[in-house]
Amino acid sequence: MFGFILRRLSLLIPTFIGVSLVAFFFIRMLPGDPVLLLAGERGISPERYAELMHRFGFDLPLWQQFIYYFTDLLHGDFGTSISTKKPIFTEFFTLFPATLELSICAVIFAVALGVPAGVIAAVKRNSWFDHSAMATALVGYSMPIFWWALLLIIVFSGMLGWTPVSGRISLMFFFPKVTGFMLIDSAPPRPRASAPSASSPCMRSATR
Repeated sequence: MFGFILRRLSLLIPTFIGVSLVAFFFIRMLPGDPVLLLAGERGISPERYAELMHRFGFDLPLWQQFIYYFTDLLHGDFGTSISTKKPIFTEFFTLFPATLELSICAVIFAVALGVPAGVIAAVKRNSWFDHSAMATALVGYSMPIFWWALLLIIVFSGMLGWTPVSGRISLMFFFPKVTGFMLIDSAPPRPRASAPSASSPCMRSATR
């Protein structure tokens, strides 16, 4: 068992290197100049273009760019966002609670509906419920995820108005960020027990 775990862990190193190589070179194979895309329609002077190329390391050979890229990854430096000017690591953990919260809710929703439906369909085999559950599962897996997302946005946001069209919560509401998890931060605070006043019967009896 211990040897199996060691073999599995030893595969992480070549897998990490391979994924880094594929991600790096696939991005470099994309058409377009990142500096010109950053400049936008306003254009850029040749001096500024050379300065940005040197700042981002695009003027170096491709193998040297990968070495710097891989070294920064090993040190936990994922770069800086061009749009927000903040470290990618900070941006990731700013949005990660929303992804984790959505994943947990999706798993709970799927288990709460899928397990009872599967058990009932297995017990009542070849019944109308079995065929309905199988048809629903087949339709759910056959349709693209983005199509389901657009459909659910139209129904729950456009028609019913239960959820915002984009974002986690409507702009009409604001909750102070404590944990980053909206379900936890939006929970009503627990009422604190107030101290007994001097006019209460307990305090009057204690002072006698």
